[in-house]
Amino acid sequence: MLPKSYEMKIFVLLPRIPFPLEKGDKLRAFNQIKQLAKHNEIVLCALNDNAKVSEQDAFRALQPYCQSINFIRFNKLQILLGLVRAFFKGLPMQCGYFYNRKAAKKVNALIAKHKPDMLYGQLLRVAEYIRHKDIPKAIDYQDIFSYGMKRRADIASFVTRPIYNMEYRRLARYEAAIFDDFDIKTIISEPDRKLFPHEKRDEILIIPNGVDHDFFKPMEREKKYDLVFTGNMSYPPNVNAVEYLAYEILPIVWKTRPETTLYIAGATPDPKVKKAASDKIIVSGWLDDIRDAYAQSRVFIAPMRIGTGLQNKLLEAMSMRLPAITSPLANASLGAKPNEEILIGNNAQEMAQHIITLLTDTQKAEQIAQAGFDFTNRVYDWGKATERLEEAMKSIIKQTHPQ
Repeated sequence: MLPKSYEMKIFVLLPRIPFPLEKGDKLRAFNQIKQLAKHNEIVLCALNDNAKVSEQDAFRALQPYCQSINFIRFNKLQILLGLVRAFFKGLPMQCGYFYNRKAAKKVNALIAKHKPDMLYGQLLRVAEYIRHKDIPKAIDYQDIFSYGMKRRADIASFVTRPIYNMEYRRLARYEAAIFDDFDIKTIISEPDRKLFPHEKRDEILIIPNGVDHDFFKPMEREKKYDLVFTGNMSYPPNVNAVEYLAYEILPIVWKTRPETTLYIAGATPDPKVKKAASDKIIVSGWLDDIRDAYAQSRVFIAPMRIGTGLQNKLLEAMSMRLPAITSPLANASLGAKPNEEILIGNNAQEMAQHIITLLTDTQKAEQIAQAGFDFTNRVYDWGKATERLEEAMKSIIKQTHPQ
């Protein structure tokens, strides 16, 4: 029985420790936990495959919001065995990577100990741990993993394409297979919901991301760079975007404006990202405060060609009042008004022209920056978004456990 000050006890299961906040899934998990903790008791269980992550730092960051914090480490041997099992069972490799029997025993023990009212799993990577539990439960699909994999297959090499296509087919089957196992299904955006491989896709609740507007706010800094692109630089869609910028977009810009510089800011840069570095393309690696990258730059650009879901980098940049350029793919989830709140480039030529425009037309850049700032502050708020999730959870609990 929960104390009167709490409405629900929620068991949150994550595939990664949600700190530091250098990846989109971590950012979403951390902020949802922060909001849910205002009225509910949070029992956190996070898997950890990364020995470099400081569990102590993460514990300190999460402690104000969680009644219980549990990290489950697993090693490379467990990952390998999980991948092998997944391969022969026809499961997605993403599930095999994150699932192992020792971790499952620990998850089961924690659920038995805490007796939560609601189970909440982030991403289909953790679905196998909780999909058959006889407790009200929710799954945050977040993005359509299958379709993101399909896009990666479309541009993959002859050697790797069959692997990506196999994973695409398995993900699509699995996304549909676990659908009816969960009482609540959530996703970030309407475009992703439309792509979902299930006839009851309209039942999926759209829970957008938000922005911490008190943190990501306009800052006065000396402008050192013309363009900035941020994110986890080992993430394939970001790596692809860097190559697109470096080898297709910027060469067009340099013909008109040869002094134009690009700042690539983000953790764990892939070798392909490092290779793109030059006197005009600066690759930072990890930054203690990503706001410095935004504040020191004139224009934000996210020329995404693959991947799915809402780009948090766009929300952060626009909240810091940078004029932004992106692709139709990324803006489909964002929903900003083209040529008013953001500029959209359909190809390298259009992207390059938008860059030149914003760097040379101060009035246009100011208009886009202000409209984008107003848009993100009006539409994207963690509190409002998570409130919809919380209400859905309470509704399901009332249905399954009427007073």
